[in-house]
Amino acid sequence: MLANALRAIALTLAVVALAGCAFIGDNRGNVPISKELVDRMAQIGSSPSEPMMIRVFKESSELEVWKRTRSGQFALLKTYPICKWSGTLGPKIKEGDYQSPEGFYDVTPALLNPKSSYHLSFNVGFPNKFDAALNRTGSYLMIHGDCLSVGCFAMTDEGIKEIYAMVRDSFRGSNASVQLQLLPFRMTEENFARHASSPHVAFWRDLRVGTDAFDQTKQLPSWDVCQQRYVFNLNDPRTAPLDPNGACPMASYSTMAAL
Repeated sequence: MLANALRAIALTLAVVALAGCAFIGDNRGNVPISKELVDRMAQIGSSPSEPMMIRVFKESSELEVWKRTRSGQFALLKTYPICKWSGTLGPKIKEGDYQSPEGFYDVTPALLNPKSSYHLSFNVGFPNKFDAALNRTGSYLMIHGDCLSVGCFAMTDEGIKEIYAMVRDSFRGSNASVQLQLLPFRMTEENFARHASSPHVAFWRDLRVGTDAFDQTKQLPSWDVCQQRYVFNLNDPRTAPLDPNGACPMASYSTMAAL
């Protein structure tokens, strides 16, 4: 009898403990950045609350995290292997083409998903202004955990834990967005020569204007769309955004003609 009573008490305590865990809820999205990463940020003169930028290179399956430093410029913090992306080099065109997107995107706090089926995730923001101007379609395109991709960038659970936490803490530092540069490859002339026969070369050269601006200044380029093309550092924040289907400002013609 005593043994039965003790088992009953133990079972009751276990149920209470489980209920307590359930009450606390799923805390995946609030796991802090590791001390190792915080220390690495300090080494480059940055911190979790500083702005960040993410660069993805499909061909080499790499994701870079850049952080703004005390100098006001961005520095490379860490490079992660991409476990899986889908499709080929080139932009996403339509829903169901199993293509991971390319272009410039802005992740906002509303795009974070702490309860993702792929551990943690954030939406890249496809379709953006450029995609919409070309009537491109697609939805739920993410950077997430696990190693499965249907148009997304899968980083493994361990990888996304760090990346998600850094994006989250950047937002907690009152930063409105995190810029994503989703690229086919490192934008060198050698790589353009290797892919010279691609139908996407003109699109990629437009993207290169933005990546070159960042590489030269280590400052985030502002991007907009006119004449159904990406343009960079042209739009005056005091004026209305550019018309994605309208003519580009005169200042852009010399840049575009040089491509």
